[in-house]
Amino acid sequence: MKHTGPSRPLRYGARCAALLAAALLAATPATTAHAAPAAPDPTRAEIYRALRLDQEPADYVILVDTSGSMTQEGRYNTVRSTLRPFLDGLTPEDHVALFTFDSRTEARYVGAAGDTSKIIAALPGSPDPDGDTDIGAALDAALKEVARDDASPVASIVLLTDGEHRPAAHSRYPKASGPAWNALNERAESVAGHTELAGYAIPLGGGATGAGLLGNVVPDTTVLRPDGIQDLGAYLSRAGDRTRARKAARLLAPDIGKGVTATWQNDGETDLSDGSATAKLTLRSTTARVPLTVTGLHASVTGPDLTVRRLPDHLTLEPGASRTYEIELSGRPHAGALPYRRTEHTRATLRLTGKVTSAWQRPLAPDVRLKTPQAVRVEKAELPLRATVGSTAFLPALAAALVLIAGAGWLAWRRVSRPPLRGVLLLSTPFGGPLPERIVLQGRRMTLRPVSTGGHGTLHGRRRSTGEGPRVDLHIRFTPDGSEARTTNAVCGPGGEVVVGGVSFTYLGEHGRVPAEGRPG
Repeated sequence: MKHTGPSRPLRYGARCAALLAAALLAATPATTAHAAPAAPDPTRAEIYRALRLDQEPADYVILVDTSGSMTQEGRYNTVRSTLRPFLDGLTPEDHVALFTFDSRTEARYVGAAGDTSKIIAALPGSPDPDGDTDIGAALDAALKEVARDDASPVASIVLLTDGEHRPAAHSRYPKASGPAWNALNERAESVAGHTELAGYAIPLGGGATGAGLLGNVVPDTTVLRPDGIQDLGAYLSRAGDRTRARKAARLLAPDIGKGVTATWQNDGETDLSDGSATAKLTLRSTTARVPLTVTGLHASVTGPDLTVRRLPDHLTLEPGASRTYEIELSGRPHAGALPYRRTEHTRATLRLTGKVTSAWQRPLAPDVRLKTPQAVRVEKAELPLRATVGSTAFLPALAAALVLIAGAGWLAWRRVSRPPLRGVLLLSTPFGGPLPERIVLQGRRMTLRPVSTGGHGTLHGRRRSTGEGPRVDLHIRFTPDGSEARTTNAVCGPGGEVVVGGVSFTYLGEHGRVPAEGRPG
């Protein structure tokens, strides 16, 4: 049970039409990248009009003390006069049940609001001078009213009394506590399970301790304590304002947790071959009633890294509305280590930062707390991309380089494995016979078909390094009878002699002479 002290009454009167027009204008998405400055926050009255709150019903049960003590200080007359502006603030959709209570509880008016004079006229002209104060019976009647089958989803019980609970002898509530009161509390909790039920107790004097009993029955009760009977109008207005806020909270509850989503709208792949392209990005409000504002909106794209331009800094979306922006993407996929000309296909990931708020949050606080996700939620983050990358000259240049490398390699191989042949090769049989056959070495590979010894073969040189410098060895492959089975390989250095297939091969130097150490004595 909440207690509040005296304060200046809240005012929810309508403001000028210009402010409403400015608020609606601010809710229209901007057509340029930089929106106009945001309009001032709307008032509660403007928000309530936007919600059509006057079409949402609420139940008001008003319990007026008509015991004998209400004649003091003109309390009863003050209640009658101050109820008028309170009832004027209700709408024809609201339901009013007006009860008076003293020794007994009596329904004075039960029906639709809207005809204030008729409701006030239903009150008795004066209190019962001999009447007691049976608050328990009055609360019993109030709970029956808010528990009816056609009750509104929002209900308020307003209790106005100037004394304590002092019922007649025959009352079902002889004391201010006990089983009967516990049963009232259980009924109130049952009603609260399907109805927004709240109580407002207004004590009309320093000894009005009975007002607090409403809080024992209805847990969500606020005790409004005016300094005197002259403050009653302001506190009745406060009770009405809080009921309207509860109406608004009920309407806005489905929007709690709803925010702004972002989605790429492009079909197929976006072509970045020229280094820039446009893409469509749609920002959508997922709320049904609450307008949303996005500030500080910034987009980045990764994989590949791209620059995003032409997004608005500030935009306001009406409930359920969307706005599509044609944004500019700059950059292109990397050509990689081999920048040959090709079409690269990839996917970029959208990242958005920005703050989502509502112009309604501040005016409705603290009675209605609009919890909105502060970040824009990206629903379709991937953007398919393609780009022609690399150079048309790369592959020809690469082919030419490979040819040069291959040529250089072949020349190096040829220099080492197939050097030019120089000098003379002598062929003879080891155990006498005709004079040695003299073969002058030339070219890089020679075919051997000696006349003196017969047979055939091939020879080529191979360059190798020695301590005295490079030299060329002869690699001989020879068969004496032409058969593959008797083919033999041998290596003979300058000035050396080898026997292959029964034939002696002597390799003379480059000038055709046997080195001194090889000459006979």
